[in-house]
Amino acid sequence: MIRATAHTATRAPVRRPRRRGPSRAVARRRRYIAIALAILVGGLTALLLSNLGLLETAVREITLPLRHDDIIRQQAREKNLDPAFLSAVIYQETKFRPRTSSAGAKGLMQLLPDTAQFIAHKSGGTRFELADLANPQINIAYGAWYLRYLMDKYHENVVLTAAAYNAGERNVDDWVHKAGGTAQFDAARDIPFPETRSYVSGVLDHQKAYRSTYPKELGLSR
Repeated sequence: MIRATAHTATRAPVRRPRRRGPSRAVARRRRYIAIALAILVGGLTALLLSNLGLLETAVREITLPLRHDDIIRQQAREKNLDPAFLSAVIYQETKFRPRTSSAGAKGLMQLLPDTAQFIAHKSGGTRFELADLANPQINIAYGAWYLRYLMDKYHENVVLTAAAYNAGERNVDDWVHKAGGTAQFDAARDIPFPETRSYVSGVLDHQKAYRSTYPKELGLSR
């Protein structure tokens, strides 16, 4: 008889426990979780889409604010000005946050006392007081009047008008004379004040931005 050795003996098979899938309760719980997540994601997406307009408005309010558009439309119409240009000047002066500068310029359009008195005299504001410049209606009306005055003087030249609003008529008249006339004037070359060059460039850029961003509010057609 041959005895079984370690090499010849037949080993009994080792039974391993059968892997079972998740129980019905676990599977049901997972389905509920998946459904809840889908509802949550869908709800957040709907909320985001519904508030997208509010988000865009908030961003515009920070990057390109517009206030008192009813006054701007009125004054632009009365003074024959582009409302986008008027808005751009206000933005460049104060970003629609009225203040008093260290030089004494007041309100949304930063009118100096002497300039405001000049406008009041020319426009018939006999009861005008400097404190009135805190009123947006009066401040924008006076600023718009002055822009129209400058536009008339410089023959509808927006660049010269913006430059004069910032640096004064005397400086602009001198720069135009040195350049050889209005036709030869080049803002980048002939405006010696870096601040005024930046101001004019900002007004022109923001005029385009206000026209494209707020056509309805400003009464414009695209």
